Amino acid sequence: MKAFWDERYAASEYIYGEEPNVWFAEKIQALTPGRLLLPCEGEGRQAVYAAALGWEVEAFDQSESGREKALALAAKQGQTIHYSLADAMAYQHAAPFDALALVYAHMPESLRAAFHQRMAAQLKPGGTLILEGFHTSQLGRSSGGPRDLSMLFTPEMLEADFAGFDILHLGVEEVQLNEGTYHSGAAKVVRMLALKADN
Repeated sequence: MKAFWDERYAASEYIYGEEPNVWFAEKIQALTPGRLLLPCEGEGRQAVYAAALGWEVEAFDQSESGREKALALAAKQGQTIHYSLADAMAYQHAAPFDALALVYAHMPESLRAAFHQRMAAQLKPGGTLILEGFHTSQLGRSSGGPRDLSMLFTPEMLEADFAGFDILHLGVEEVQLNEGTYHSGAAKVVRMLALKADN
């Protein structure tokens, strides 16, 4: 998959746009800035937006070309982000985070639950999870997402993966995506907002 994403991100344009995901932007701006973790961050649109709001941003992805574009976008907008090259199943940071955002971070079925649990472990108690991903009913639409049903989400799946979180919002929505070349048009997504339990 690394070669796939390196090739996709090698395009000169920002293939998912330079603006943040709408759900992410709405929720992150409502929080008091602290430390934010952005796994599978690609070209950096969420990271740069959050940095401009005063967040200390830690992002990672396996793609070198994605990281290069993210750092270029940060420089263009006068922001500082920390961006590591790392495999999703190997990344670990010493300090806990105030917020975790998973924006279209789809994994193979065999890794999904373990990935979600690994990322949840990076959150401090009371920390906020913001998630948006494609619903299973997105399969066959041309507006984006994996072509593999097993990589798509249902609310029930996410509720199980993040057991112990206090769910503030979890539902399937029809949205109009305008996120560059690969996320464009009517789409079915799952949106989640939750707090990590204090115990």
